[in-house]
Amino acid sequence: MSNPSPVSNESIAPSSPETEPSRDYAERFVHSLKGPTQFLSFWGAIALPFVHLPLLAQGLGDPSVTLTFLLLLAANVLALYVGHGYNS
Repeated sequence: MSNPSPVSNESIAPSSPETEPSRDYAERFVHSLKGPTQFLSFWGAIALPFVHLPLLAQGLGDPSVTLTFLLLLAANVLALYVGHGYNS
C-alpha cells in the first residue's frame, strides 16, 4: 500500500501585499469624490427645473425640443437620485 504524497501549496498563490494598498487607495479615492458629487447633484437637481421652463414656454412641438426636454428631465431625475443624501 502506497502512501499518497502530501498536497503541496504551490498552486495557491501567495497574497501579495501590493493589492491591499491599491484597493485601499481606490476606496479612499471613491469616498473622497462622494461629497462633491452629492453636492453638485443636489444643487443641479434644484437648478435644472429652471432650464425646463423656457423649453415648456416654447412648446414641445419640435422633436429636437422634445428630446432636449426629455434628456434634461432624465438628468434631473439622476441628479435627484445621486444628490438625495447630501447634507443629511
